Amino acid sequence: MVKIGSGAFVYDALATWEQLPAGMTLHETPGVAVDAEDRVYLLTRNTKNPLIVLDRDGRFLRTFGEGTFTARTHAVTIAPDGSVFCVDDGAHTVTKWSPEGALLMTIGTPGQSSPRFSGLPFNRPTDVAISRRDGSLYVSDGYGNARVHKYTPDGKLVCSWGEPGIDPGHFMVPHNIGIDAQDRIYVADREAHRVQVFDTDGKALAVWNNIHRPCALTVGPDGNVYVGELNAVGLMEGAPNQGHRVSVLSPEGRLLARFGDAKEGEAPGHFIAPHGIAVDSHGDVYVGEVSFTIRGGRMDPPRELKSLKKLRRLA
Repeated sequence: MVKIGSGAFVYDALATWEQLPAGMTLHETPGVAVDAEDRVYLLTRNTKNPLIVLDRDGRFLRTFGEGTFTARTHAVTIAPDGSVFCVDDGAHTVTKWSPEGALLMTIGTPGQSSPRFSGLPFNRPTDVAISRRDGSLYVSDGYGNARVHKYTPDGKLVCSWGEPGIDPGHFMVPHNIGIDAQDRIYVADREAHRVQVFDTDGKALAVWNNIHRPCALTVGPDGNVYVGELNAVGLMEGAPNQGHRVSVLSPEGRLLARFGDAKEGEAPGHFIAPHGIAVDSHGDVYVGEVSFTIRGGRMDPPRELKSLKKLRRLA
């Protein structure tokens, strides 16, 4: 057993968990989500098996979505009604699926982006969050915009907010988005090293700093905010304690726990590039990583690295 975490957040970092059919690989796992029955949905960058569904013990259930997604899948979210929402920044779309894999709705025109930094949806969107109160959709947009868009449940645009910058309400890569039971909206403002909190009309309520390149974000069943922090780039690349870790924050932004080895890696308790995160009803944490994009694709020869970690809650 490899124990990580502290205080009320202690986990067994499993060496292996997913049980895929022979020959099936993840390539890498930019998104992960869990439904009300603790089934785990993996959004991969394997275009033959873009969505893979496993049970809580890692047993394979099904796969779907081939032919719909680009190699730039980005995030997956389970709506309160069990439907599955996927964001593909390469296609500039948000898609809605049944749990069995029927395509129900597409927001955006596949392959067609809005002008870069125009504020119009979408230019490389990154994530979607769904209100438990009224089903409204909130889309972070993304790599080629600095906006959050609010939609009705049937995909009609209501309003948008945000622009490039570092002031409250501005964004430097709004990378992931979550929503709590009170409809507070949490945006991982990645390149500003912060999480911003908004109401449903885009009013800034709080700014949480000192979070290294927040890349993955979800509100857990306990109401706490779980954030995956990405590794450093540029002059700090390879430095210890610069990302490749998970932080747990209270709804008020107080740091409750932080775990992950100071050095990146594939071993239990280490991370390379956290990019998606989910928490099930038992408090277990699932971390999807873009480890091929960050490391494996730069190796000679390139190779697939471990891109999915399960942390089993012990305390």
